[in-house]
Amino acid sequence: MSIDLDTLFDRTGTGSTKWSRYPDDVLPMWVADMDFAAPPAVIERLQARLTHPVLGYSVPSDELRQVLVDYLREHYDWQVQKQDIVVLPGVVPGVNMALHGLVAEGDGVVVHTPNYPPLRQAAGHWKMRSIEVALQADEQGEWSCDPQRLQQALADSSAYLLSNPHNPIGKTYSRDELRTIGEICVAQDVLIISDEIHADLQFDGRRHIPVASLSPEVAQRTITLMSASKTYNVAGLKTAFAVIQNPALRARFDAARVGMVDSVNPLGMEATHAAYAQPGEWLEQLKAYLQGNRDYLLETIRTRLPGIVVHAPQSTYLAWLDCSALGLDNPQRFFLEEARVGLSAGPEFGEGLEQFVRLNFGCPRALLTEGLTRIERSLQHRTP
Repeated sequence: MSIDLDTLFDRTGTGSTKWSRYPDDVLPMWVADMDFAAPPAVIERLQARLTHPVLGYSVPSDELRQVLVDYLREHYDWQVQKQDIVVLPGVVPGVNMALHGLVAEGDGVVVHTPNYPPLRQAAGHWKMRSIEVALQADEQGEWSCDPQRLQQALADSSAYLLSNPHNPIGKTYSRDELRTIGEICVAQDVLIISDEIHADLQFDGRRHIPVASLSPEVAQRTITLMSASKTYNVAGLKTAFAVIQNPALRARFDAARVGMVDSVNPLGMEATHAAYAQPGEWLEQLKAYLQGNRDYLLETIRTRLPGIVVHAPQSTYLAWLDCSALGLDNPQRFFLEEARVGLSAGPEFGEGLEQFVRLNFGCPRALLTEGLTRIERSLQHRTP
């Protein structure tokens, strides 16, 4: 099977959040939404479901649960049971359910920065204290967090929000890093809420490691949140799932849905079933294409965009660009106004990040080329 990832789809008029935020002459490269068609297997299963005209409230089937259990075992060597799975209308609702149901008001919640804005903001929704711990990159571009700083932060906290793989820096955590995190959380009796939505988008032969798969002790205090939405580009169908291996924790988490998180989109569950049942060659070709986009982005920045620094993403389709050397007051605004390219602004991801922007390279190569050309031209033409 050969898939076409070069087709430029016109998404205007489809209600696309990505393509409706800015005027028509702006190329949107901000939100984590790819510009590729969903896999044929997903479209075919959706079309088959739509031959039945009733789209009422739905519950996850036993078959869907088994597909997820099989996928987690085959791809991550992670043994879970069907009853461990809670199907949800999104990873962000799952994060908020976990905090609301399992953490007390006023308690500390630790999150690394930079980080995905909804993770940074979640503690504040429930009158909890958000404790931010900055990640640092070394000269080789390896991002890490000092275990001692993390341990100190967690000593005054009840929960730890993990982005694994990490958004926006595209970090893939090693087994040793995750083991250290897990040991600290076990020792300090801290709940782990792990956003693993980009799990399958790994580059250079890397393999995702769910933090809960490390040991029974870590699994007993972990809520893992996953979804087909990013990898298979079905985010608009609003479907995700939590894996919670501790029965008591799972019961409390599920009780937190009352009045907030109702049933799940039936078409989203069909898409999830198709995505995880038949990933195979489609996923491998997608990863190869995204890795090619990443490498093109890195080479373009190295040769044509002096003043921008980026460390190679190990996963996801997001690049974290340091524009400090450009001397711009507001890089996001400059590229929007002068290049007509819409990027995510650094301050959304943490304090003191005004000189950073996030770029989404999950698009046909022609769009990525156009976006980088616009950025290059804007820098060449700016007034000194």
